[in-house]
Amino acid sequence: MPTTTLAQLLATTDFIWSRPAPTAPHLTNIQWRADACDARSILFFQRFDDNLTDAELYQRYFAGRSFAALVTNRRLDCFEQLPPTIALAVTGPERWAEVVRQFCDLVYPLDTARLRFIGVTGTNGKTTTVKYLEALLTAHGQRVLSIGTLGVFLDGERLVETGFTSPPLIELRRLLHAHQDHADVVLMETSSHALDQGRVAGIPFQAGGWTNFTQDHLDYHRDEAHYFAAKARLLALIQPGGQLYCTSPAVVERLAADVAAGALPVAVTLLEPAQLAPEALTAQPFLALAHNRANYALALALAECVLGTAPAADAWRQLQPVAGRFECQVYGQRAIVIDFAHTPDALDTILSAIRSGFPEARIAALFGCGGDRDRSKRPLMGAAVARHSDAIFVTSDNPRHEAPERIIEDIVRGIPADQDYRVIVDRAQAIAALFDQLDTRPAEECWVALIAGKGHERYIDQNGHKTPYSDQEQVAHALQRLGWTLQNTGNTGNTGV
Repeated sequence: MPTTTLAQLLATTDFIWSRPAPTAPHLTNIQWRADACDARSILFFQRFDDNLTDAELYQRYFAGRSFAALVTNRRLDCFEQLPPTIALAVTGPERWAEVVRQFCDLVYPLDTARLRFIGVTGTNGKTTTVKYLEALLTAHGQRVLSIGTLGVFLDGERLVETGFTSPPLIELRRLLHAHQDHADVVLMETSSHALDQGRVAGIPFQAGGWTNFTQDHLDYHRDEAHYFAAKARLLALIQPGGQLYCTSPAVVERLAADVAAGALPVAVTLLEPAQLAPEALTAQPFLALAHNRANYALALALAECVLGTAPAADAWRQLQPVAGRFECQVYGQRAIVIDFAHTPDALDTILSAIRSGFPEARIAALFGCGGDRDRSKRPLMGAAVARHSDAIFVTSDNPRHEAPERIIEDIVRGIPADQDYRVIVDRAQAIAALFDQLDTRPAEECWVALIAGKGHERYIDQNGHKTPYSDQEQVAHALQRLGWTLQNTGNTGNTGV
């Protein structure tokens, strides 16, 4: 048992400002959510540059809440509204992650001498790469804990969904501490937000992977340079002797200047997409997609880092399709693809792959864009879909606190004036209309319909509420209504459908 108490650590930490409580509080736990606190909690609250005032923060997170101490990354105007019995402290933005890590080390210690950690970043492909790597390592007898967009998994079995690609540091450490005795390797998707906010501070990665880099999250990072710099922070977390493996020549080229100047702490290795025999593509049709072969190459390299030897040539047999990533079903001359693609590059990539895999088919695309995020990518998404599609349905995704109609207006600005498209705000109605249109086409016409943006998600986030919703369920309703019969699944290699 540690000899240092939470109260002692709070009292001895070097804060840039503090207001001790009149009497030393009896502290028993640390929290990152105000609604999870009790009268003996230290609440670690990270202030971001958003549209909320400090007064609004107080009303939303602090008013009426019970906690013994509050630690923030910057001083708040609402401090004076908090009772004097609550201890207050400010770390300063640059020391936030390190201070939170110290408290996590006390409450949720990790056996870092035994556990091996692998981190994967990139705009797209993090989830797929981690799931491929999880499968490869599990097949070699490793006990694998993975944390990412789909949730927390132990040996491929989901334990919990966190709602984050990379959970906040306190939540991450709680999960790692709870399950570390049952794992040998921890695989983590490391988002740009997580790297920028210090959510993975102190995690000693044995190696890292970087899939690609394209426009996304500029609402948070402000510009592309800050976004890239945030992802590049993964390199500083890789331990001496480790490597960063990357499947993007553009990323490696961008890092080259830092490599030449000796500014990078680890080596960077560029990987080519895996070369697979026809047998593999027939058995695992999702590997016919070039970006999935790149993800597989990354998983193979990272697996070799953990195992000390390269996986067998037929390791692809261990892989399974990833939920919400190119879920493909064929009904006669109609193929339906559900995918999580929600950036301009992801849409361009998957539609290009469909055009290559189904060269004789016409393409219908249904998509939207999330609200309260980077508005500049919306017309780029519209343009990407327009370049590849014969029929376009623009609808809602997760509008959050924006009007769906406004988001759609931004999207359609990227669609050429002479190109037809349909706007149906309600996503379920849009999917029904897509199927109705396909059903009216001559039976001999080949069509591939991409339903993009939601993927694995089972909700629509609007006005602060997550309403149950599933693209898969809406597709099933349409199929039942129209009486379509399943012919095949996962087929991406035919010249037709």
